[in-house]
Amino acid sequence: MPFPSLDPVIFEIGPFALRWYALAYLAGLMLGWRYVIVLSQSKHLWPNSPPADREAVDDLLMWITFGVILGGRLGYVIFYNPGYFLAHPNDILAVWQGGMAFHGGLLGVIAAIVIFARRRNIPMLSLGDMVAAAVPIGLFFGRLANFINSELWGRVTQSPWGVVFPNGGPLPRHPSQLYEAGLEGLLLFVVLGFLIWRRGILACPGLAIGVFLTGYGLSRALVEQLREPDAHLGFIFSGITMGQILSLPMTAAGIVFIVRGLRSK
Repeated sequence: MPFPSLDPVIFEIGPFALRWYALAYLAGLMLGWRYVIVLSQSKHLWPNSPPADREAVDDLLMWITFGVILGGRLGYVIFYNPGYFLAHPNDILAVWQGGMAFHGGLLGVIAAIVIFARRRNIPMLSLGDMVAAAVPIGLFFGRLANFINSELWGRVTQSPWGVVFPNGGPLPRHPSQLYEAGLEGLLLFVVLGFLIWRRGILACPGLAIGVFLTGYGLSRALVEQLREPDAHLGFIFSGITMGQILSLPMTAAGIVFIVRGLRSK
C-alpha cells in the first residue's frame, strides 16, 4: 500500500514548527505523568501506603523528562553512531536533527529514579514500578511518530500490508514502527494494567519493572527480525542487530526483577 499522506510538521509559524515527533514526546510524558498520579493515589493497590504523594510525582516529571532526553540522545551517540560524533562533537546536542535511542533513554530514566528516590527517601523499586507501568504510553506515541516521519521502517516484504515508504525505495516494507507501537506500547500497557489492577503486583516491589523490561526486550528482539538495520551499522554479526544486542541484558535484568518481586510477596 502507498504511504499515507502525512506531513511530519503539523503547522509552522515563521521559524517555529510543531512536529508530530515532538508532540509524541509531550503526549507520552504528560499522559504517563497523569497515570502515575492515578497509581500513586489508588491506596488499595499498595499493602501499606502509596510510596509517593502528589507533590513528589509532580516533581518527578521534570527528572524523567531530562532523563529521557539526555539519556536518549547520549544512548544514540554511544550505541549507534560514535564514530560520527567523535568527528563532529558539536552535533551531539543537535537533537532537532534526529537521533534518539530508547535504551539510552531507559538508562537516563533509571538514573533519574535512583537519584530522585534517594533525595526524597522514597522506596526506589515501588517508584520504578509506577514509572514502568507508564512507559508504554510514551512508546506507543513515539512509534506512531516514527511511522509518520517515515523512519525506522522494516525490511522488504510481499505481505499485503507492506508500505512503500517515500524514502525506503520502490518496494513495500514492513511497517515495523506500527508493530512496535502495538507490542511495546499497547499490548505491554494492557498486560501491566491487568497485573496491577487485577492481580495487585504493586504489592511486590520490582515486579512491574521486571514485567516491563522482559516484555519490551522480547518484543524489540522479535520486531528486529522484520526491521531494517540502521544503514551505518547494518548487522553486527550473523544477522543480529544492535537493537537485539541491547535488548538481551534488558531481558535478563527483567527476569531477575520478576524472580525478586515474586519472592518479596
